[in-house]
Amino acid sequence: MEAELKEMLTDLDTLKRSLPDHPSLNSSIDKMQLRVEHLTNLAKSAPGRRLKVKDMSAEVVDSNPYSRLMALQRMGIVENYERIREFSVAIVGIGGVGSVAAEMLTRCGIGRLLLYDYDKVELANMNRLFFRPEQVGMTKTDAAVQTLSDINPDVVLESYTLNITTLQGFETFMSSLKNKTFCPSKQGIGVDLVLSCVDNYEARMVVNQACNELNQTWMESGVSEDAVSGHIQLLIPGETACFACAPPLVVASGVDERTLKREGVCAASLPTTMGVVAGLLVQNTLKYLLKFGYVSPYLGYNALKDYFPTMEMKPNPQCSNAACLERQNEYILAKPARDAAAKAKKEEASEPDSLKDKINVLDDSERNITLLQESETSLPKSATLSLIASITILMEGFVPSNPEVDSLADAQIRLSLAMEVLDLNLIKQRLDHLNAL
Repeated sequence: MEAELKEMLTDLDTLKRSLPDHPSLNSSIDKMQLRVEHLTNLAKSAPGRRLKVKDMSAEVVDSNPYSRLMALQRMGIVENYERIREFSVAIVGIGGVGSVAAEMLTRCGIGRLLLYDYDKVELANMNRLFFRPEQVGMTKTDAAVQTLSDINPDVVLESYTLNITTLQGFETFMSSLKNKTFCPSKQGIGVDLVLSCVDNYEARMVVNQACNELNQTWMESGVSEDAVSGHIQLLIPGETACFACAPPLVVASGVDERTLKREGVCAASLPTTMGVVAGLLVQNTLKYLLKFGYVSPYLGYNALKDYFPTMEMKPNPQCSNAACLERQNEYILAKPARDAAAKAKKEEASEPDSLKDKINVLDDSERNITLLQESETSLPKSATLSLIASITILMEGFVPSNPEVDSLADAQIRLSLAMEVLDLNLIKQRLDHLNAL
């Protein structure tokens, strides 16, 4: 950009020389030159953007932006962290939660981000965690692309400045989700996950409708108007409740949400609450995409009590959304195939992985071991009688008549000899049995 601005200064100077001496024209050109010079100075002072990284590396050096992320793979948390570059995530609403979620995913090295919003950055947004004062007046999508591209130039960023609740906006939203140019071989549509970070129920219902029609998994998030609670929710069409299955009162009643807001009254906003909700949202996004840990179907957050409630919501068979009912029927029909696949996976996981395990599960017949019958282990009659006689003699040595020490010692010796006879007979029987095999 700096070179282009310098070239523009040269063009303005040439234009000024070529024009006749006209005070008003020269004054206008001088003002333009001053503005271009100011932009040139800003471009010079701007921090340099790092070069793109072709492959993620686990090498632990200061110049590697992914070394701490790849450590998750080395520690066994994630099987293949570099797969994150293959995923596309759409974020609807670049406000207090959406902008922070976009920044976190960018720092995590997500492959592609699609950003949707129609609003502009205002000074009232400066209590949030993402936008800067010099970005006031810019669209939130443009400001987000500006910041995110500086943070990580490896991420493919697509911005859509539109209102998805309008007919034209909804059509553009749907077509952008279906676009597979980033990864043509991907199954399904062009994105792997949609994150709803909007602040009104009308937009949530639009995202719900789009994802039901496309059979697209999405996550919904929100913060309460008093800024001290929030939630995230995983919605899988047909498997979990959609947003219309159990709608909030404001949706179920059919009241226009805009009539509920009074002039001069705005919702509270705490960057701490929004940061917590955004962190939970991105954490579950990473677990969902990279297949590690447990993805919460619903996770709430109460900042006043540090309380995190969880729950599961099943789809409503009488849902008012036709696309949701269609997805529910598809899910029910596919249940036998899912159960068979789950059973096969469980059996595969239970199979022994090593020869040692296989040996441990062999029964006695597979090891060529034959158990002796009870009659084969019994003592010969002569040895039994000898042992009984020895025990009797030993017991007689403990009678109250105080036997002499020699008598007691003699009895102990005879008992010891009897035990040796017992051991020798057992060994002989085992040897005879082995020779007979």
